[in-house]
Amino acid sequence: AFALEEAPGVGTAANPWFALAPEDAPENPLVAFVNPRSGGRLGPVLKSRLQELIGEDQVFDITVVKPSAFVEYGLGCLEQLADSGDHSARSVRNNLRVMVAGGDGTVGWVLGCLGELYVQNRGPVPPVAVIPLGTGNDLSRSFGWGASFPFSWKAAAKRSLYKAILGTVSCLDSWHIVVSMPEEGEEQELDLPHSLRHLGECTFYDDGTAEGELSETVCCFDGVFYNYFSIGMDAQVAYGFHQLRDEKPFLASGPLSNKDTLASKGGSLHSVLVTLNYGD
Repeated sequence: AFALEEAPGVGTAANPWFALAPEDAPENPLVAFVNPRSGGRLGPVLKSRLQELIGEDQVFDITVVKPSAFVEYGLGCLEQLADSGDHSARSVRNNLRVMVAGGDGTVGWVLGCLGELYVQNRGPVPPVAVIPLGTGNDLSRSFGWGASFPFSWKAAAKRSLYKAILGTVSCLDSWHIVVSMPEEGEEQELDLPHSLRHLGECTFYDDGTAEGELSETVCCFDGVFYNYFSIGMDAQVAYGFHQLRDEKPFLASGPLSNKDTLASKGGSLHSVLVTLNYGD
């Protein structure tokens, strides 16, 4: 995956696939995804601000337009036009950058969907810039986009877009994870995070470290993550907070109140088997 760092750059230093655009093509094509539930519900007003700056058709509410749909249909349309000889479409596709306004989960969701371009051999993969609206914002902080979005957000939104256009591209490690867990009686609907998908029933492989009575078959899930993947008590706490925020959005008024709520939540340990495969 590719992430954009804050440090400014131009030309080939900023984008390894940079090419001179035709006169009728935008010089710095950019689209933005906004999570309206992030940033103490700042998302909707930030979305409006971004639409003022770069246009309504280039800013998406991530709860309405899923990143996977953008990859399949949006980028797919550009690729079809480029293959038919449209040089402007080819220039936009090759030089496109993506801005994500949200927390680590939102950024990881977009990165994961863009990562499917590798699997489908549909390069180049657009690099991603971040407007940090989450609680921890670890991924944003690691790439120089800051630990939080400033209170003077209107001016900051414009600066963030400028950085997204001129920022240097940096490679980002990704991890492939396979989660296996025993089936418990009747099949139940699981609310999976966007980073995981259900693989179905698998045969359990005992490497000698498992204890107790184990079923012959297990449920398997796989996915990609970028900065951290939690299991056990901390994952239970984070999931509980996620559910509480959806049920009572007034409690998610900002990072500080979110951290207070997280600190007050409790969880229990669950046993799962995890296989990690390092990937580029």
